[in-house]
Amino acid sequence: MASKAVKAVVRLIVPAAQAKPSPQIGQALGSLGVNMMQFCKDFNAKTVSFKDGIPLRVQLTARQDSSFDFEVSSPRTSWFLKQAAGLGGEEDKASSTPGYAVAGQVHIKQIYEIARIKQSEMEGNGARIQPLDSVCKSIMGTAKSMGLAVVRD
Repeated sequence: MASKAVKAVVRLIVPAAQAKPSPQIGQALGSLGVNMMQFCKDFNAKTVSFKDGIPLRVQLTARQDSSFDFEVSSPRTSWFLKQAAGLGGEEDKASSTPGYAVAGQVHIKQIYEIARIKQSEMEGNGARIQPLDSVCKSIMGTAKSMGLAVVRD
């Protein structure tokens, strides 16, 4: 059986179990001929096990015959770091001058937990598995660039 030709690959960030036909989704999917309501129903059904509102990354592959499939990934590392530092609200932002002003603190144990989540995602995608200490160092670099101090005590 021949594979269906790919029309486009779209990346979105959609809140878990709360997908609805909004301008964000409509602008991305409407021009591709993808049925928005079907995507929203499928996405909400697939993400029902996640806590509502968590911003999940979605990679949607649209095909020439208007069919589609999608993969759901964990939130961005910066989202995890904001949650760990207590900057979870929409109005809470990381430091606008990282390296000079500290926006919050993250404990090394929290970085380790985030690294385990990210490493398991890498395993699931078939990517080359990075050692856990390398993933931790990468996350610590992200925290530093956001103006978050890493506490080791």
